[in-house]
Amino acid sequence: MKNIAVFASGSGSNAENIAKYFADSNDIKVAVVLSNNRNAKVHERMRKLNIPTFTFSRDEFSEGNSVLAKLKEYNIDLIVLAGYMNKITAPLLNAYPQRIINIHPALLPKFGGKKMYGMHVHEAVVAAREKESGITIHFVNENYDEGAIIFQATCPVSPKDTPEQVAQKVHQLEYAHFPPVIAKVIQKHT
Repeated sequence: MKNIAVFASGSGSNAENIAKYFADSNDIKVAVVLSNNRNAKVHERMRKLNIPTFTFSRDEFSEGNSVLAKLKEYNIDLIVLAGYMNKITAPLLNAYPQRIINIHPALLPKFGGKKMYGMHVHEAVVAAREKESGITIHFVNENYDEGAIIFQATCPVSPKDTPEQVAQKVHQLEYAHFPPVIAKVIQKHT
């Protein structure tokens, strides 16, 4: 059995989708969810699925020891960032080389970087009058949104689309593609 740890900071809809996708798998499971936000809705979503969650402070994530101990306790093979809002630091990167992946709600390298997350991305896509947007699943390195790209999927953006409409299209891509890409990565890299 390959074990996934999901890192999430917010509502946890992607974490829930991933957990449900692997719920009946004999090979892969979401073993634990770690968050930097004790009030994040992800905790409630995971409780309903009987998946343990833990909250760590920004400093604990940064120094890494307590987080690494929790990952070791759950025998984690792959870390998946699903709406996790902090930068991954060297202790985690060194412990899980090429085994931390993220999903970004745009077609990197466009619309990536430190302040480019959530609706900020979709607003920027609409403001730039892009004809398409999409998702990028990539390995995580020491820089925001600069790790090697694993997979991209696109959706059209019409001149009349609002950022909210673009977000809805992108969410559909996330739900459809993230779990099967995770499965391929975990089989190839762990």
